[in-house]
Amino acid sequence: MSLQVIVSFCLVAVAAAMPQYGGYHAPAAPKYAPAPKYAPAPSYGGYGGSHYAEPEPYDAHPKYSFHYAVNDPHTYDVKSQHEERDGDYVKGSYELAEPDGTKRVVEYSDDGYGFNAIVHREQNVHPASYAAPKPSYSYAPKAYAPAPHY
Repeated sequence: MSLQVIVSFCLVAVAAAMPQYGGYHAPAAPKYAPAPKYAPAPSYGGYGGSHYAEPEPYDAHPKYSFHYAVNDPHTYDVKSQHEERDGDYVKGSYELAEPDGTKRVVEYSDDGYGFNAIVHREQNVHPASYAAPKPSYSYAPKAYAPAPHY
């Protein structure tokens, strides 16, 4: 007998025997419950409120004005800013104490056609205590004693 006849005979024998033992049946696919419908997370107040907050409505003519200032002698952080906006027109300025003892003043504006900034530098306008301490470096070569001769 050839190999093909033997393999065919074996396959027929196995197939005939299977109903006798109940045969092989693939397991039934699991039946899943429909996905639950989720409601938005409840808002507990505090910062930010609900995670599903609606975006703020578009303001065609925004208008605001703000000012802040910092004067910290411990860290030498001295700065301030003022800005006003009315629609497309923005005008403001900020001042910043530089470590070298000068003050940088920037006046800026946007009249709807582009941003414009004018920078001024004022000399020695804040106390020396606000100036960063100058590091002391010595670049002179060290004098070494000659190596001992044995």
